[in-house]
Amino acid sequence: MSNIYLINLFTVGAFGMILSIAFCDIQWTRTKVLLMAGSMAAVFIMQGIFYFGMDPAIVEYIYPLITHLPLIVVLSMLSKKCLWSAISVMIAYLCCQTRRWLALLIVAVFVGDSVMQDTIELLVTLPILLLILHFAAPSVRTVSHYTKSVQLQFGLVPALYYVFDYLTRIYTNLLSKGVLAVVEFMPFVCSVAYIIFVVQTSRERGIRTYLEQTQQILNLQVTQAIREIEMLRESWQMTKTYRHDLRHHLQYLSSCIENGQLDRAQEYIHEIYSEIESNRIMHFCANEAANLVFSAFARRAGDYGIPIRIETGIPQDIPIADSDLCVLLSNALENALHACQNCKEKGLAASIEVLAYEKNGKCFLQFINSCEERIKFYHGIPITDKPGHGMGVRSICAVVEKYNGMYSFWVNDNKFILRMLL
Repeated sequence: MSNIYLINLFTVGAFGMILSIAFCDIQWTRTKVLLMAGSMAAVFIMQGIFYFGMDPAIVEYIYPLITHLPLIVVLSMLSKKCLWSAISVMIAYLCCQTRRWLALLIVAVFVGDSVMQDTIELLVTLPILLLILHFAAPSVRTVSHYTKSVQLQFGLVPALYYVFDYLTRIYTNLLSKGVLAVVEFMPFVCSVAYIIFVVQTSRERGIRTYLEQTQQILNLQVTQAIREIEMLRESWQMTKTYRHDLRHHLQYLSSCIENGQLDRAQEYIHEIYSEIESNRIMHFCANEAANLVFSAFARRAGDYGIPIRIETGIPQDIPIADSDLCVLLSNALENALHACQNCKEKGLAASIEVLAYEKNGKCFLQFINSCEERIKFYHGIPITDKPGHGMGVRSICAVVEKYNGMYSFWVNDNKFILRMLL
């Protein structure tokens, strides 16, 4: 064995062990550092004993037992993660092939020999190591915190390559013989891994989209809850104010009656009554949550001069959570109000009609509002390219689908119609 060959053996061992350690998420202490350093030194000593005392070809056969297995055991002790320790060692083994392949490529181009190959492997070791440590190792460590199934998927290709390399290059010469099934095995693995990656990515994207929709719904629920609390606070504050001012109102009325100003007293009573009526929560149905939403939007529609007609018979006890009911009503009415405002700005007639009732455990909701814009639909759902718009429709669909209900959107004679059954 030449000196350059022995140095290269030591270098690739150090390269693989350093990467194995870097891929494991270990909270390092002085004791752990000393234990790791002592273990690496013991592995190198064991390798030296075997390489100088046995045939190098035999050492390659038992290399996993004298290097990889002890390394996995030590990393498992330090990280408390047996599976990930084994995966880290196999990933490091896979990374070792980068330096070997680059050397083989250069040797093939310049028609070199084994000494040239060992030399090139030594030269590219440090740059490759630094690149992997800086760019790849932090990301690889994060996978150790994922579920066992994700770790297994991540470590599948390195594990298959590890077994493939030893079975076809070390323990047998099937690869050098050019057996087609062997030669095409790793491309097959890469193809399957890519397909799995695409499927997994698509699934995760779907989950992420669902979570984003859920987050939007929660944000809308919070916004609606804040509106309801603010409306109740205003109503309560007005009640306190009227209660405080009641004696002043009675004194004024008493003075009017004593002075024979009955018309003035009657007019004053009507003024106070109108003021109280304008600030009270209107009663539309027995459901308190629906009442709050209908009252808030009826008041807003009145402020904008938009006629709104609400016919509802929603009882208090329905199979829909108050938060979900608020999301449905608020989004539908918000979109209707926005469309009617656009109509009024262009001098067109605008109105909103609401029909809601419960029967046989099912809730039916219908919203009809004026619209002037040409609305685009995709698979029966209205879409828009305006930034910040469209979330309300997605939230409505998500809530209805949550209850396995049905929804429909369409436009007829400049009227936008939304119906929901859930």
